[in-house]
Amino acid sequence: MSATRAHTKSASVPSADADAANADTEADPDAETGAATPGPHQGTDSEDTLELRLPEELLALLDTEGTDGDGHRETGRDDGTTAQNTAPPYTTPPNTALTTTSADLLGNIADWGPVTTPAGVFHLVPVQVERDLPLVSRWMNDPAVTAFWELAGPQSVTEEHLRSQLTGDGRSVPCLGVLEGTPMSYWEIYRADLDPLARHYPARPHDTGIHLLIGEVPHRGRGLGSTLLRALADLVLDKRPACARVIAEPDLRNIPSVTAFLSAGFRFSAEIELPAKRAALMVRERPLRDLL
Repeated sequence: MSATRAHTKSASVPSADADAANADTEADPDAETGAATPGPHQGTDSEDTLELRLPEELLALLDTEGTDGDGHRETGRDDGTTAQNTAPPYTTPPNTALTTTSADLLGNIADWGPVTTPAGVFHLVPVQVERDLPLVSRWMNDPAVTAFWELAGPQSVTEEHLRSQLTGDGRSVPCLGVLEGTPMSYWEIYRADLDPLARHYPARPHDTGIHLLIGEVPHRGRGLGSTLLRALADLVLDKRPACARVIAEPDLRNIPSVTAFLSAGFRFSAEIELPAKRAALMVRERPLRDLL
């Protein structure tokens, strides 16, 4: 059993899983990152507009303007035509179980939006079990993955692992990594400072962990592990201002994974002894993000 799996089962709150399996030096590393909770929303003063009322005719005009004949909202395009507004591929609304809790502890990952990477546009999409279980379970049964994640077997094994996070308090959020509209990786974003992992290193408030698995074989061996790790760590730092650093704890034996983190701008901090593995503590710090 991997170290992270071991301390997950021993705790009352589910944590992220172990190292992502790797078929090459950078394809599917395991990682953990740190994140910060945004500041409180600021209110606005509406005292002078409380009595404002628009004419009914103007309200009706505003309601219909910009729609097609069927009442669908339209958006402009560069060619001067209009098109019905549609959501990006694989970006359905987040699981309702995460709507409140994840916003409190991880800054509502579903709203982080896409980022542009050298490999293309990348988007984190919170897992929905009914939609994503077959895909994630297939990845977990890949021989290159099973040694590190230990979730091989029937779909019920992966389902239990996913639901333990989705029904928790929001400190760990399982996500699909969608690259150019195609789901190709599995991520777990979690609060490392609130996880049993914090017993094994000098945790700081808002440290957050990332675990990564590159699911599709065609995406391995192309350096995507490092590319996506760097992009995701920077995204966490951008979206969570209180986050000072991103944490990772790949197995020391997983040289490709450790190498991927180093290439992604993480620095090796220490060796740490976890319940089922000796890990490399990798850190990506906000002050050094532009230097590494």
